[in-house]
Amino acid sequence: MHRSIVGSRATRLLQPKTARAFSVARPALIASTKPVRAVAQSAVGSFGEDGHVLNSPSELARRISAKVLPKIPRPDVKKVVMLGSGGLSIGQAGEFDYSGSQAMKALKEEGIEAILINPNIATWQTSHELASEVYFLPVTADYVAYVLEKERPDGILLTFGGQTALNVGMQLDRMGVLERLGVRVLGTPIRTLEISEDRDLFVKALNEIDIPVAMSIAVSSVNDALKAAEEIQYPVIVRAAFTLGGLGSGFADNPEELRDLAAKGLALSPQLLVERSMKGWKELEYEVVRDAADNTIICCNMENFDPLGTHTGDSIVVAPSQTLPDDEYHMLRTAALKTIRHLGVVGECNIQYGLHPTSKEYRVIEVNARLSRSSALASKATGYPLAYTAAKLALGYTLPELPNAVTKNTTACFEPSLDYIVTKIPKWDLAKFSGQVSRHVGSAMKSVGEVMAIGRTFEESLQKAIRQVDPRYTGFEAYVQPEDLDYALRAPTDTRLFAVAHAMYNKNYTVDQIHELTKIDKWFLYKIDNIVQTSRQMKEAGSLQALDKDFMRTAKRMGFSDLQIAERIGSTEGEVRAYRKDLGVTPFVKRIDTLAAEYPAHTNYLYTTYNAQQHDVSFDEHGTMVLGSGVYRIGSSVEFDWCSVTCARKLRDMGKRTIMINYNPETVSTDYDEADRMYFEELGWERVMDIYELEQAEGVVVSVGGQLPQNIALRLKQSGVTVLGTDPDQIDSAEDRHKFSGILDKAGVDQPAWTEASSIEEAKRFATEVGYPVLIRPSYVLSGAAMNVVYEESALEHNLSAAASVSPLHPVVITQFIENAQEIDIDGVAYKGKLLLHAISEHVENAGVHSGDATLVLPPFSLHDNDMGRLKEIASKVAQALEISGPFNMQVIRQPAKDGSEAALKVIECNLRASRSFPFVSKVLGTNFIEAATAAIVGQDVPAPVDLMAVKRDYQAIKVSQFSWTRLPGADPFLGVEMASTGEIASFGRNMQEAYWAALLSTNGFKVPQAGRGVLMGGDTTKPEMATVARSLVDLGFKLYCSSAEVADFLNGLPYVNCKRIFFPLKDKRKLREVFDEWEIQCVINLAKARGKDALDEDYVARRNAVDFGIVLINNARCAQLFVESLAMKMRQGNYGKYTEGRIPPEVHSWAEFVGAKV
Repeated sequence: MHRSIVGSRATRLLQPKTARAFSVARPALIASTKPVRAVAQSAVGSFGEDGHVLNSPSELARRISAKVLPKIPRPDVKKVVMLGSGGLSIGQAGEFDYSGSQAMKALKEEGIEAILINPNIATWQTSHELASEVYFLPVTADYVAYVLEKERPDGILLTFGGQTALNVGMQLDRMGVLERLGVRVLGTPIRTLEISEDRDLFVKALNEIDIPVAMSIAVSSVNDALKAAEEIQYPVIVRAAFTLGGLGSGFADNPEELRDLAAKGLALSPQLLVERSMKGWKELEYEVVRDAADNTIICCNMENFDPLGTHTGDSIVVAPSQTLPDDEYHMLRTAALKTIRHLGVVGECNIQYGLHPTSKEYRVIEVNARLSRSSALASKATGYPLAYTAAKLALGYTLPELPNAVTKNTTACFEPSLDYIVTKIPKWDLAKFSGQVSRHVGSAMKSVGEVMAIGRTFEESLQKAIRQVDPRYTGFEAYVQPEDLDYALRAPTDTRLFAVAHAMYNKNYTVDQIHELTKIDKWFLYKIDNIVQTSRQMKEAGSLQALDKDFMRTAKRMGFSDLQIAERIGSTEGEVRAYRKDLGVTPFVKRIDTLAAEYPAHTNYLYTTYNAQQHDVSFDEHGTMVLGSGVYRIGSSVEFDWCSVTCARKLRDMGKRTIMINYNPETVSTDYDEADRMYFEELGWERVMDIYELEQAEGVVVSVGGQLPQNIALRLKQSGVTVLGTDPDQIDSAEDRHKFSGILDKAGVDQPAWTEASSIEEAKRFATEVGYPVLIRPSYVLSGAAMNVVYEESALEHNLSAAASVSPLHPVVITQFIENAQEIDIDGVAYKGKLLLHAISEHVENAGVHSGDATLVLPPFSLHDNDMGRLKEIASKVAQALEISGPFNMQVIRQPAKDGSEAALKVIECNLRASRSFPFVSKVLGTNFIEAATAAIVGQDVPAPVDLMAVKRDYQAIKVSQFSWTRLPGADPFLGVEMASTGEIASFGRNMQEAYWAALLSTNGFKVPQAGRGVLMGGDTTKPEMATVARSLVDLGFKLYCSSAEVADFLNGLPYVNCKRIFFPLKDKRKLREVFDEWEIQCVINLAKARGKDALDEDYVARRNAVDFGIVLINNARCAQLFVESLAMKMRQGNYGKYTEGRIPPEVHSWAEFVGAKV
């Protein structure tokens, strides 16, 4: 229901009101926010000069409001620092690129200079379109303090950069930096942030207003945790304060489980909260917006499909809630308003509840007094620009003064009402770590991304979302068939939804049986059963012709895809599509109308549905379609969103109408004003064809959204779609390893020896010929999926089987693997086969580490002019051979010649699309590669060729990877040919060491090891870096320890090096923690040659526990060498420790200062 400030709440606003007291019986924990109230005056006369006017089409309403709206003083700020969230990691992903970007749009509208600190170079927000200055530096209290000292801003925004920014803001306040420099915290006050984050204070604050929270006790030691659990009684849940995504949390049923959980949690946070477990209760969330005048609205409420016990980030979520009766909805709504007003939030926040499934008992779980992942989902689900609004509120605006982004001419002080259902499903990549990481999901988040589907029934929305998670899924089907089905239903995993499908489709479990095992609400299960019954009817029909128009429409309204229907009746996707269209069953395009048609909507948020009778839009724009990147996953992340947004903006600059298709709520590309039409839709062939035909589009861009759009490029062309840029036949040639190798041979470009394996025997013959190791490379994969280096014949058969299962329609290629060779990345743009731009980045690590995990340096640090010229020539030959028009990326191996002659340069891969390094090279070289690529794709305003690598630069930039090992218990933190990182970071410096230091400190949780403390050494003693790193560490004053006799003998055999061998328990984590503490180990350098063979491998134990204990881990020899060089440089400079007033380090320069211009 639409609620406007002019109406039901006007009377309350007109009344004088004193500040609310938090408590009568005892002093409040936080100061009252004292909302200002105005007294009604005559409306005759001019509008108020202070600008406090209702956003309304009615002049009378505006005149009245100018007299009666509260006069909230607006902060006088001209320059504001915005804190980003850093590299994408599990629990803190692309949603903060969206929120920060929206906030900076709001600042720009107000003429305020935005100074952004964010080392995530792949994000859209790190661009001069939004920020006046960008600092690619660590988001830590020390570095932020230096930037504040240098820039001298008036204000700072802390709530748009996730938990990272929030923690830094509170630390700066405790350090006294904000007060000393006169920097004002805008929006939610620091004290409110502290209370929402400190679990003990939070519980006390809610007790003041009689809002129920789970029984809990705050502790700071393992023994205190055990005592608290005795008092509360098992089972309990442990939560860590000041962390994100449930990091350090978990359930404990007994003291033994609690002891392990508490030890791990306290390694990550200074405080734990031991709470009563509410496993099995419903979990709900309300997104709340409040301004400084105390106007408070609920933007969206959401309900978890999974009961409490699974972190909300790992749960399927539905908006709006579907199973709450009206009284329960309003009970929780009232509690949300009361809580957020009491805490004094100014801006946007969310409140999470546990609700007993059969009574009205509820408990508040937590409040995030900042923008969050849920905020991004709520914003995209409702069309309400939450981050933009929150930024305006932080600047002193009130909700009645701001425009409703949907209607454009009513106020933002309204509560959206939805006439559709949104379903969010998480994306996990746990299969990449098979055998190491448990597939079970619980209170600590493990998913790397999420999708959002819109439909008019739950069935339609759910099935669309399932297909969005993975293109291999056709809908709600039994993709897993566990032997112990009851256990699979009772213990949630990343595939439990498909276990439910198996139970319904194949084992005939009833809704009641599944509810008893899963505690999933029966409403959801009955809806799922509708899908199952429809599927069975379809199968009984037996043929396509047996499906009449009514049944076909019913199936499509249930969310069935054409391919799903085809599989049920033994047909093909193309045949089903043609038959369906002949029957006149086609989708309708609807707007995201958050006012349920009460007021006219003007949003460009669109979705398709079969549950409608007419379109909401006319199709007369004939725009250019840009296919986005879809869900974030390992191998495809925010860098492709940057590419998509840049492409769409460039097309608009060229005068073209743009149509964006994407379904990822965390992205900027799905923002309300980035494209002329934004379809929150699937990126499969069926839906892209639907939209292309309806829109009668000029063409489709498939080369800026990563691998997903590439995989359907050839089929789109074969279906009559105008695919813009490089011909999809050429894309297919580059993706097919066999075809590509033939093209390289013809172009005279060298490559490693290879063969197409059609049998195990043939593979063995080839490996014997060229010598081990060999690399198994399947076609059409992302992030090196199923790639493996095989060192011996015994492992060949198993690895070939694993690779073949990834892409069964394409043969597996085996190539010679060249050890100890350099790897080089070439990013390029070409037009009709002619090279326009190219960038050459050098890997720090030797070949064998996936390029997505590697440390990239630009400009290169060791390549000579001769090599640079030869690499450019290779790029030109490949561009010409494949007739490229648009972006492309290549990996090249450089193998130094033993006789001192010219090094061999061998191409190992080429992608005819933008790569993950395009934002990096564009920003480092000061030239936007995607803008040039977009011009080449559409053949308009194509720039002249430029050799950017010929320009000598006085700076270097380094891109390092962000890993999420702490979120993946059991995973081996070892780098190989298959990608494992979840994000990336880059920093600039006057030299390589300076840039690397800043980049390394930008990774989440990096704690600088202090001289005089311990370093645990381990790994392969034949690596030459083992000796040089050890000597350097000793020279810098560190103490060396190891667990291996071999390593001890080797290191103690070096001159002036002393390494102590220490007792190293392999099974007992608590004892190992004591060992680390006893020897003050602050860094682990482990240079092992291969992954651990099992959980008792001592190198594996060292690596795994380093990340579990929050200790620095360096796991590559070349990176270890660079690390000690950087450490030595910073120690010589004397500013590698804590913040020191007046001693700004040399790397603290803005992007524009390094590059020499704002580009």
